[in-house]
Amino acid sequence: MNLNSLIISTLAPTGVPVAFLKYSGTLTTYISFFAYNEQGVFFGDDMELNTRYSVQVDVWSKDDYTNLVKQTKELLIAEGFVRNSANEFYEEDTKIYHKVYRFYYTI
Repeated sequence: MNLNSLIISTLAPTGVPVAFLKYSGTLTTYISFFAYNEQGVFFGDDMELNTRYSVQVDVWSKDDYTNLVKQTKELLIAEGFVRNSANEFYEEDTKIYHKVYRFYYTI
């Protein structure tokens, strides 16, 4: 299973671009993501049986993105991601709203 492909396909119904690490398009509303930690969480016979991925998902927009951040959270949770934090910012230098979600996902 490819975690990046899973996130991209899970968030496709939002209708906005979804990019690993960096979005390089021209739209002002988009989602980017990356994994910031990977660790074994279940072992048997000296082998890792399950891996937990910690993932940050960033929603960016110059417009009201209330529905998009709600939809992003709901889609990921429905896919089995577990949310462990969220923060919200306004980036003064670019005049863009920024929602940061952190999830974990176990495979």
